[in-house]
Amino acid sequence: MDTVVEIRELHKHFGVIRAVDGINLSVKPGEIYGLLGPNGSGKTTLIRLLIGLLEPTSGSVTLLAQAMPDKAVLAQTGYMTQASALYEDLTVRENITFFAEMCGRIDRAWIDEVLELVELKDRSRSLVRTLSGGLKQRTSLACSLAHKPRLLLLDEPTVGIDPQLRATFWSYFRQLASSGVTLIVSSHVMDEAERCDRLGFMRLGKLLAEGSASELRDQANARTLEEAFLRFAVGNMEGGEG
Repeated sequence: MDTVVEIRELHKHFGVIRAVDGINLSVKPGEIYGLLGPNGSGKTTLIRLLIGLLEPTSGSVTLLAQAMPDKAVLAQTGYMTQASALYEDLTVRENITFFAEMCGRIDRAWIDEVLELVELKDRSRSLVRTLSGGLKQRTSLACSLAHKPRLLLLDEPTVGIDPQLRATFWSYFRQLASSGVTLIVSSHVMDEAERCDRLGFMRLGKLLAEGSASELRDQANARTLEEAFLRFAVGNMEGGEG
């Protein structure tokens, strides 16, 4: 399989608001693709379109060589939302097991491995409502991995967590990519962009530019990614006005 994700001329309009406005992009197997942009740029809407939670106004989405929506593909896709989707009165292990069962794949040995991966084995019997925010984030990540997905969609997975835990999460992501899992990670934190294999800069529903961090800096003749983003954003505004 040459690509895991194929998006072609994708639009999602809410009345006059073009939340996703004609996006085209491809993501290769084992790649970490970062969606970078400010809040309101369309990153979450795009991820919801990928997973099938929203119906596009027009355009197409193909995941794992199958046109979406497709329930069989969802069983091979992990999704970590911005807001916690955990069950507060279940334990950490019960939450992970539940999400694995929902996808039709319970592997007790793998669940143990996931608990080790996110360093929660010693808290596996704790009720989720007793956990700190950082531990809940780790549990959410574990739930998205519970069924051994081939594609992982992470919507602002590091928002609100401390720098040390952020670094730990990115270490997890790199391990997953090395094992062949494909990741799409949305963020508005520019320093996270350096950790991605390729990036897509988003603003007002549009994909402004894409490439590796160094390629984007070179294209914009900028010293930093933040400066590059601003230059692409200004160029897009000027192009729109013309």
